[in-house]
Amino acid sequence: MAAATDPLALADFEAGLDGLAENDLIDEAEVDSIVREAILHAIGDTPWADAKVGAWSSHIIEAILKRLANLQKPFKYVCHVSLTQRCGAGMHAASCQRYNPKTDGLLSVHWESATVLCLATVFWCAA
Repeated sequence: MAAATDPLALADFEAGLDGLAENDLIDEAEVDSIVREAILHAIGDTPWADAKVGAWSSHIIEAILKRLANLQKPFKYVCHVSLTQRCGAGMHAASCQRYNPKTDGLLSVHWESATVLCLATVFWCAA
């Protein structure tokens, strides 16, 4: 551990970013846009079809992870997608995590069409 008089350690502590530059941090609005675009591109106005759920899930997750990797930020990502038919029953989801709130985070996006409910959650942790 660096001594308290180490100016680099003090600067990191004062910045509160645990060594990350401000431009390395995740912009939640950008992640939200990435997730919504991936869902819309995969599902769009297509009506619910049991046979398509696996492909939709894979396409959404792959598109999100590819776009996040292209941001070239120093993070590891986890993406989870839940899809269900919209039939009036609703959907409940919960998660619990323990991470560094200065650098790590999560974003959940709820999306729905006339026949599909989608909940996509992206987690990021500083690498």
